[in-house]
Amino acid sequence: MLDALLIRPARQDDIPALVALYEADEFGHGDSRDPAFLPAYRAAFAAIQDSSAEDLYVAELDGTIVGTFQTLMTTTLTGRGTLAMIIEAVQTRADCRGRGIGARMMAFCIDEARRRGVKTVQLTSNASRTDAHRFYERLGFVKSHAGFKMKLA
Repeated sequence: MLDALLIRPARQDDIPALVALYEADEFGHGDSRDPAFLPAYRAAFAAIQDSSAEDLYVAELDGTIVGTFQTLMTTTLTGRGTLAMIIEAVQTRADCRGRGIGARMMAFCIDEARRRGVKTVQLTSNASRTDAHRFYERLGFVKSHAGFKMKLA
């Protein structure tokens, strides 16, 4: 089944399917398929596409988008100029969880990080997502930091 899973860069025509994934997230980020918000999603997609440090991907199975994630490459002065990959917005369609799709998406990220000479792969996960935490730990990620956010108006 997963032999047919394709991980590829997202295209603009994927935006509706991506928004549907985000909107279905039980923890939510205020995403909505309301057509009034489409210009904001298109602008964000264009900004990601224009960035040399960001990539947005989809996982596609039998022509249907079943997952997504975004990567961001960042170089810090700490660690003598360490290159890191930040993984964001990881989503697997709820009815497709437990089938190995998320593991394949994370393996893709890790392989890409190694190819680029990255020293650290990191991600954050909502503190309430205990199933996701177990998933990431099974893949070898270690809880190492506390995260903080400040919502701005």
